[in-house]
Formats: sequence, structure tokens, C-alpha cells
Amino acid sequence: MDLPLDDQLKFGIQTLYRRTEPATGPWRPDIGDARALVAQTERLGFDSLWVGDHVAFTTPMLDPLLQLAQASAFSQRLTFGTAVFLLPLRHPTLVAKQVATLDHLTEGRLIFGTGVGGEFPNEFAACGVPVAERGARMTEAIEVLRKLWTGEAVSHDGPFYAFPEVRLEPAPRQAGGPPLWCGGRSDAALERAGRMSDGWISYVVTPDMYRAAMDKIAAAARGAGRVVDRFGTGHLLFLRIDDTYEAALDVAAAALSVRYAMDFRKAARKYAALGRAEDIAGAIEAFHRAGVRHFVLDFIGPYEERDQQIERFANEVRPLLAHLA
Repeated sequence: MDLPLDDQLKFGIQTLYRRTEPATGPWRPDIGDARALVAQTERLGFDSLWVGDHVAFTTPMLDPLLQLAQASAFSQRLTFGTAVFLLPLRHPTLVAKQVATLDHLTEGRLIFGTGVGGEFPNEFAACGVPVAERGARMTEAIEVLRKLWTGEAVSHDGPFYAFPEVRLEPAPRQAGGPPLWCGGRSDAALERAGRMSDGWISYVVTPDMYRAAMDKIAAAARGAGRVVDRFGTGHLLFLRIDDTYEAALDVAAAALSVRYAMDFRKAARKYAALGRAEDIAGAIEAFHRAGVRHFVLDFIGPYEERDQQIERFANEVRPLLAHLA
């Protein structure tokens, strides 16, 4: 079974708010900065804006759904997405309500990307969720979301979540709820994506890994007897445009090592798109051949240089990819 992919190539930008003060000082989000980023994203012809999610992380991070609710007031065109929302940390009934509301606020321009997380066990402890349960909770939570998003009176009786008949109103603007894309690289995550999701969004994979994962997802969908009309394929891509590969690697490795509190240089070499415009375009073409149709671009480096990186991508890299559109 070959999954039916989107025809169009799309590009989005990851992370709405940026640090505007020195990294060692207190951080306060700048609403004007967020509004300017949305305007820049629209002006340069990008398709979407995405945010990540952690309850507690190595660096400051705002709630993803609230960020997108605010951003939706600044744009009448962009699609908004989560890459990815850590669903096991929350009760799915409340998430169903929040996401249904956000689907209305974005006028149906929402993709709900979800993942299990687990890299930071302390945030699971803070939410009262055992890390070992995150996969099972994720699977059951998706079932709950699907039920509640029908707008019909539904009940549920599972090992983690149980409730008598209830109706969620209003139902999401998109029939059945927004497209639900699963993240994750493990076999269990890929099998879940094939059985239950409308798409898959990856990060820290190579094109070869992406292609192999798509084969596993397709096999799981076939095994579940699914008939899939369209399957979304996304990839969160770290990138840094510079005059040389080594210059881009130095900046990207330093920034990602701070973000993830570990030495990220080796991983940056393997997973990030780095260097000149031609190098970035080549990396994107390789992922496109592997099946990616929606790129979520995470511009790595000092926050004060992000606008320039976005402009360079639009003006230098995007024209090199016109044959893929």
C-alpha cells in the first residue's frame, strides 16, 4: 500500500516567540515580535506557522495552544500547527475542547501534531504521568479525541480515561476534527501513525530513515485495513544558512547544544541542513524524494538573526526548489 501524499510542497516556520534579551537574563515574550513574525511569514509566502511543546524544558517555552490562538488573530491565511503537542501529559477530554476551540479560531486552518515525549522525565512527574505509560496513554487519548470531535454524545471506558455519555459542543470546524499527525521514530510510534493518524511529522531523522519509516507506516495502515484518502507528511528540519558548511555547523551546534543541554554537534552534522543555499536545497530535495511534503523549518542560531535567516531562505533557497512545487 502506497500512502496517497499531498501534491503540493509546503513550508512552515517553527517557533512563534523568540528571546529578545540576553540568554543569561530574564525572558519576557514580546507580543509585537510575534505579530511581526506572522507578518513576515505571510509576506514571504510561507504556508504555515508551528510551535513546539514542553511543560518544563531547558529553555523558556510558552503553551502551544495559547500561542497559536493569539497568532490566529494576526493572520487570515496561514495554517497553524503543533510540532508536537505532548498529548500524554494532559487529559484528552480537556485537550479535545481546547483544540476544537482553536480549530474555530483558526477558521479550520489547524494541524494537530502530537507526540509522546519522554526525553525529560521530570515534566512527566510534574504532571503525575508515569513515563512508562506515555505510549499507551497516547493511543487511548487519540481514541478519546476522535470520539469527542464527532460532536455526538459519546462515552468511553478505558484503562486510563473513562466517562459516561457526554457531547462536546461546538464540534471542531473541520469535520471530525483537525488533521491529527503523529510524531515519533520508534516502531510503536510508526505503527500507531499508520493505524490512527492523518499524517506523520518527524524530526532528527535522515531521508533514508524517513523513507523506511514511511514503509512501516504504510504497512501498519494496510494491516489495520484502512482506506486512506490523503496522508500528510511533515518534517521538522533544523537549518542554518551560511557562507560555508563549517560556519553553519559551528553556529547550529552551539545553539542546539544549549537548547537540549547536551553536545549536539554530531547530531547536527547528521540531521541538520547546513551551509549555502544550494546545500539547503539539496537536503530538502532528498527529504522530498523520501516523501516529505510539508517542511517545518527551525532556523538555528542567535534569535536576533532569525529574521535574516528567514529572508535568506525565501530569497535564496526557495527559488532553487521551484521545480518541486
